[in-house]
Amino acid sequence: DEWLRADLALARVTEDLITNLMDKGVIAFTDLPAGVQEKIITRQGLRLEVSYVASLFGNDDENFL
Repeated sequence: DEWLRADLALARVTEDLITNLMDKGVIAFTDLPAGVQEKIITRQGLRLEVSYVASLFGNDDENFL
């Protein structure tokens, strides 16, 4: 369980690092291997879905009317 949490945290750090390097123009998305590109696109899509669902069911009392 501890190893899994550590791996997941490192995966998130790696994803954030890649995003920051792309934002700064150090690397381009197309510089990454195709398999890495696919994984990043998949994770970004999942993250968007989770953030959308979280926005629908947030702790804000106005959302429960």
